[in-house]
Amino acid sequence: MKVHLLQIPPEGKHYEGEDPNAILDLHEPDTKPVSPVQYALDVGLSDGGLFATGEVGVDMELRCVTCLEKFGYPVRVTDFALQMELPGTETIDLTEPIREDILLALPAHPHCDWNGEKQCPGAFPTPTLDVPPPPLAETRDVWGALDEIKFKSK
Repeated sequence: MKVHLLQIPPEGKHYEGEDPNAILDLHEPDTKPVSPVQYALDVGLSDGGLFATGEVGVDMELRCVTCLEKFGYPVRVTDFALQMELPGTETIDLTEPIREDILLALPAHPHCDWNGEKQCPGAFPTPTLDVPPPPLAETRDVWGALDEIKFKSK
């Protein structure tokens, strides 16, 4: 997303749109963008700098680390914020900060049951609280063995 500084009025300007998902520069087979990168940003100028706040996002197809199935995952950065000094050019490219925030929002270990709508077939079952735990083994006096030690005195 490129911003032309001379087109930003003193009160700022709102930008909404899409960029191709190729800007993410992802080459991983298990992490694939399936929609364009969407943005809704408020951009303004102040004291020789540019600021942008808003939301950016993209829909991804990820592979579950547990069952290895592919699943859809929406990446949304609702609190995108950027402040930078003006480099002296008329056009500022916000692509790299948008890309960086989206990549940082990706889960490190994606699971297909991330939203609770699905039970991952490879996940371990979670114990239910209505089943009582098994009884504890017979308690032993673990300190009793120390009492049986015979020390030699000189």
